[in-house]
Amino acid sequence: MLIKRKDMPFQTKNPGLKRGKWVVERSIILISLSLCLSVLQCPAPDFKVPSFPQFFKGKGNDDLQEVGRAPTGPGGLCQLPNGDYIISCHQFFGHQYRVMRKSRDGWAPFPNLEMNTPGSGSPIELDSVLGVVNDGNIVWMLDNGRRSGKEPKLIAWDAKKEALHRIILLVPSVKKTSILKNLVLDPNHPFIYISDPADGADSAIIVVDLQTGLSRRVLQGHVSVRNDPSVSIILDGKPLEARRADGQIATPLSGVSPFALDRKGEWLYYGPRNSTTLYRIKTDLLRRADLASATLNAHVKGFSPKPVCDSIVIDSKERIYFSDIGNSAVTYVTPDDGYLEIHSLVKDPRMVWPGGLLFGTDGQLHFFCNQLNRAPIFNGGRNQTSSPYYLFKIRALPTKRFKGLPDFPSKLPQPLKNQ
Repeated sequence: MLIKRKDMPFQTKNPGLKRGKWVVERSIILISLSLCLSVLQCPAPDFKVPSFPQFFKGKGNDDLQEVGRAPTGPGGLCQLPNGDYIISCHQFFGHQYRVMRKSRDGWAPFPNLEMNTPGSGSPIELDSVLGVVNDGNIVWMLDNGRRSGKEPKLIAWDAKKEALHRIILLVPSVKKTSILKNLVLDPNHPFIYISDPADGADSAIIVVDLQTGLSRRVLQGHVSVRNDPSVSIILDGKPLEARRADGQIATPLSGVSPFALDRKGEWLYYGPRNSTTLYRIKTDLLRRADLASATLNAHVKGFSPKPVCDSIVIDSKERIYFSDIGNSAVTYVTPDDGYLEIHSLVKDPRMVWPGGLLFGTDGQLHFFCNQLNRAPIFNGGRNQTSSPYYLFKIRALPTKRFKGLPDFPSKLPQPLKNQ
């Protein structure tokens, strides 16, 4: 006779034997579970949770990739839609060429050899270009004219048609001390904004109206464009400084230099290279030629801390990245903490004077390292640089917030939380 019992998992012709076997199997399972829980509660000292893949990391992204080596220390950098790099050859190094292009065939003068060769007979000769930006295949080159005393100008070249697009002379808005550095293109209006670190009280921003070709000098001498004398750069164990012909110490290019627009073109973010504050101002105010200087000055706002840097770039999440010169790093501020703290993205000993930050055609953050502190002007006329002058790229911070791994346990034993 077969008897059904609630504690028996199945019916059998030999109930006693099968029930005993089931009891033994249940005991083994319970003992195994107990041992597993014991291990989780008391892990071995060297037990570690495996690290997440690189794309889950925000801070501390150190996946630095070399993408090229420049023939000299660059002063500016942009990238064409086909991936070619355009660099300006920093005038402090006295390189043979003024602007160069890196294609699949290597480096060559840009736009051509004649425009890079003084006395070639070319109707347009480049003298000392620092800032370079592109709007598609139109490359804008900011020539400050300080090598040979030429007229400062903007030159726009169509890299696809291999033809001159436009020239704008900037003489009415420059000073004898001017050394035009960086430029940005307004994405919504026919305007260009230029940084002029000049010399001390002469530092200013230049606003160029592309419709009229006229330029204006604004915010001259304002605290937001002047270098802070209390902020210096110590590299290779010595302060960065140069001496004029009269023996006086100078700090060239230490005024307004880092320069960027937000993605909507509503705000210009800027600051002196040698300072600890990043400022911003509405671009619609800069475009108004009728505003008095005092009125414009009053609308400048201190925005966030910054390191000593001469290049910044802003991503789609309004995070601002700095070429952190003093720390051989790229750092950033973020709206996640109200822009109150400087965070590190990457730091590497090869990054000697990083600059030229931009988002490339691949969406990654590209920049160069030009060793500017080792240039002759800062070392008694001796060139202390050594090849290579690196071009790097690195993944920027994710554009979407990471919300956790799928099906990851909501609670872990306490020892695992701190791994």
